[in-house]
Amino acid sequence: MNILIAGATGNTGKRLANQFSENGHHVIAMHREDSDTSGLPNDAELRQADLTDLPNNVCDGADVVVFAAGSGGDTDDEMTDKIDRNGAISLIDKAVASPAKRFVMLSSVGAGDPDANSDLTHYLKAKHDADEYLKAAGIDHAIIRPVALTDEDGTRDILLGDEVDKTAKAHRGDVAAVLARAATQDELLGRTVLMQSL
Repeated sequence: MNILIAGATGNTGKRLANQFSENGHHVIAMHREDSDTSGLPNDAELRQADLTDLPNNVCDGADVVVFAAGSGGDTDDEMTDKIDRNGAISLIDKAVASPAKRFVMLSSVGAGDPDANSDLTHYLKAKHDADEYLKAAGIDHAIIRPVALTDEDGTRDILLGDEVDKTAKAHRGDVAAVLARAATQDELLGRTVLMQSL
């Protein structure tokens, strides 16, 4: 399949791009002009685009679109909205208008019901809004909500669903593996699932 990854040069996106490539899929790696693309697979198709101003044809040629981007933990509320809410919603719109058949969203634990007292409230509200928009967009989708991320690769020993310990950890390699499953298999279609590494 041809799979477009938004956030392909990020810590999770790079792992995902390499997993897809290793499994024989064609990676379309969306990246900003100043992004370091050196960690991407050699056969990846590089597609320069900015989530704050996406061209209408950004999803052209993609069978599946994966949103694995993020504004980062140090950005202000305005940039969080531009990337994590508005950028995601814009990409969903572009995917719906394209031949793409599926959209996979990397969300976050807490996005379903953002805690008003959390330091992450604004971020989680942005993720919540994007998730809800995707659910109503009319495209096959899956929404993955990992618990706190680590930069470890993990062992692919993963727990999905309501039994997830929300105080546990999710290794980025494991997160990428779940996103890959959601993109290429049907078991997670139409679902919003919590995940953790074991």
